[in-house]
Amino acid sequence: MLKERVYSIKEYKHKVFSQKEYMREKDISGCGLFGVINRKKNLISGSIPVEAIAVQHDRGNGLGGGFAAYGIYPEMEDKYALHLMCDDKDALSCAEELIRRYFDIHLSEPIPTKRTLNIVESPVLWRVFVSVKEDRPAWITLNEDDYVVAVVMQVNKQIKGAYIFSSGRNMGAFKGVGFPEDIGEFYRLDEYKGYIWTAHNRFPTNTPGWWGGAHPFTILDWSIVHNGEISSYGINKRYLAEHKYECTLMTDTEVVAYLLDLFIRKHGLSKKMACRIFAPPFWDEIDRMEEEEQRAYTALRMVYGSGLLNGPFAILFANHEGLVGLNDRIKLRPLIVAEKGDEVFMASEDCSIRSVCPNPDKLWAPKAGEPVIVELEN
Repeated sequence: MLKERVYSIKEYKHKVFSQKEYMREKDISGCGLFGVINRKKNLISGSIPVEAIAVQHDRGNGLGGGFAAYGIYPEMEDKYALHLMCDDKDALSCAEELIRRYFDIHLSEPIPTKRTLNIVESPVLWRVFVSVKEDRPAWITLNEDDYVVAVVMQVNKQIKGAYIFSSGRNMGAFKGVGFPEDIGEFYRLDEYKGYIWTAHNRFPTNTPGWWGGAHPFTILDWSIVHNGEISSYGINKRYLAEHKYECTLMTDTEVVAYLLDLFIRKHGLSKKMACRIFAPPFWDEIDRMEEEEQRAYTALRMVYGSGLLNGPFAILFANHEGLVGLNDRIKLRPLIVAEKGDEVFMASEDCSIRSVCPNPDKLWAPKAGEPVIVELEN
């Protein structure tokens, strides 16, 4: 088998790849997920998700690993933490110039990393803590969150060789090319503490391995990790474009982060309702429902049909309110959930959970299409 090639951000944004070439290089493997939340917002060391996802080492192939963490920037909790990856310092300068045009910058610094045995090269990784300018032009009538989304989309679409890959408050994503345990060591995650963590061991389903294409995918404080394949990516992407979301990371999972922001933040739907859009009942199930419920699900499928996720998937998504796990409608990908005191764990394999929680109070496999929604208590 030919050695996998890892592409730079610039190559990925400005070059069309040969599918024939990619298929010759493809290394078939799987994906692994892990998530943990403490309902009372007690902090969990970053070493926990790193240890848990490392158990699923063989589900990946070293072409992607990543983490999302909540509660890690308490000293800057009211600022948006923009995490950037750039090909070089020139791309970073261009991105920071655009960011400065729209935001007040309170701190700009490298994301702390350390070279490891297995990760010796990386893009320029930077973080900028910002707040929206109070003196922005009167014609800009977007609310604060929409304003941030618009700037993120502008940077990711227009600045060559630069991406904002995390943009929430008091949270951050950390990802790259490598096995997740290597990514965790590289980003020094054992030095962070958060009340929600998600982790991912990626096998790139339809794309080459590259730093921006690793999971998680985020917008504002939404983050998503995914095992499987979103075969509805095309229609999901076109639907999002109508609502001014630009998909620029060239991978199927990106659409889920933006759909979450659209459905829950902008349209005001509940997390449970968003999950019903992603994995709705089949039409023959709807036909057997009571009349009122039947009308509701019929309307949901008609209005939000373009947001349905086709294909096999298990996903974990989070925001500042909690953590959610969801399977596709016929459970073509594994998902296990466990509870221990105030903590809830979700993973692709129970051995991953038991590595950090040997004796859970409860452990189960959720039914197909049934979300597990865990909310914070305060």
